[in-house]
Amino acid sequence: MDELKAMRSEIDEIDEKLLDLYARRMDVAKRIGEYKKVRGMQVFDPEREKLLLEEKIDKVKGTGLESGATRFFELLMSHSRHEQHMLMGPGVHPDYNAYKSAMEAMRDEIPDPSVVYQGQPGAYGEEACINFFGESVKKSNVTTFEDVFKTLDRGEADYGVLPIENNSTGSIVQVFDLMSKYNCYMVGEKTIRIGHCLMAPEGASLDTLSDVYSHEQGFLQSEGFLAKHPAWRRNIMENTAESAKKVAESKDVSKAAIASRRAAEIYGLSILSEGINSNEHNHTRFVIVSKAMESRKGSDKISVMFTLRHEVGSLHRMLSCFTSRGLNLLKIESRPVAGKGWEYRFFTDFTGSLAYGNMDDVVAELIENSESFRILGSYKADGGA
Repeated sequence: MDELKAMRSEIDEIDEKLLDLYARRMDVAKRIGEYKKVRGMQVFDPEREKLLLEEKIDKVKGTGLESGATRFFELLMSHSRHEQHMLMGPGVHPDYNAYKSAMEAMRDEIPDPSVVYQGQPGAYGEEACINFFGESVKKSNVTTFEDVFKTLDRGEADYGVLPIENNSTGSIVQVFDLMSKYNCYMVGEKTIRIGHCLMAPEGASLDTLSDVYSHEQGFLQSEGFLAKHPAWRRNIMENTAESAKKVAESKDVSKAAIASRRAAEIYGLSILSEGINSNEHNHTRFVIVSKAMESRKGSDKISVMFTLRHEVGSLHRMLSCFTSRGLNLLKIESRPVAGKGWEYRFFTDFTGSLAYGNMDDVVAELIENSESFRILGSYKADGGA
């Protein structure tokens, strides 16, 4: 025990020296920031940091400390950049200017709005719309996810409602791709409990069925049930409620749909089996999108989109910005960049509000570490259905 106590005492002495050295390093970082500020220089110099890191790691090559030393110095460099950003404030960058323009155009939520969702009446998108805006909301429906964005672009609706992820099957990638294509913002979210039912015209039974209709997510989320009926043909539709409508219009007892109980009631179908989704705690998160960012009470979540330089360590540097700022990263999703082989666009959610005083500095640092960057919105998180 005495030997262990002596070793711990030795570590404590080393830690004291490290803290002193850390304070001195941060002081020098501030002086460098002041120098750069006067001369209009950028905080981040990726080439210089890369060379510095290689030089330092060379000194421990062959010792087995390379990985730990790399993480140690990357974190130190991230903290230095943070100190300099705090001193210098946001710089001039096209993406930063676009962010400031969006902030200046931020509006209050629209009273008595018109809302568009994808799918037929009875769709889970309609349920999310009603749950978020209320039963009396002026709502309309369109066929595809992209039609929602086009409707907003034409000024024919104030808000759109779109599914973005399911806790059983993951992200709805088409919506992420469309968020990168259209200049819209997330202003809210709603989580809906998904309860899939197998429904068919009156007189049908499990034995009469040969074809089942649903959205691809409906099939994926009901895979366990469908695996027991391998002979049934699966027909993919744009929406679960559209599937219910098609089956009802067919009046064919060989056809069934996977949709919500509400859809069965709307289209007069008999429920043959209820709760067929594999995960009984199945939920889909819907986002509320608009042409402008909004200032809504209780906003505590931020969504952003960015691409990175195609080089070693670029994602690590970006994520270290969140760590050094004490921001809780909630989600990160990657999607291929069209026309660029093996390059990706990242979608990230993290806790915070654009109303916080230091968020301009956070955005400036994220922009400096990315190749392209866009704020997708700041809104109140919805924890569950």
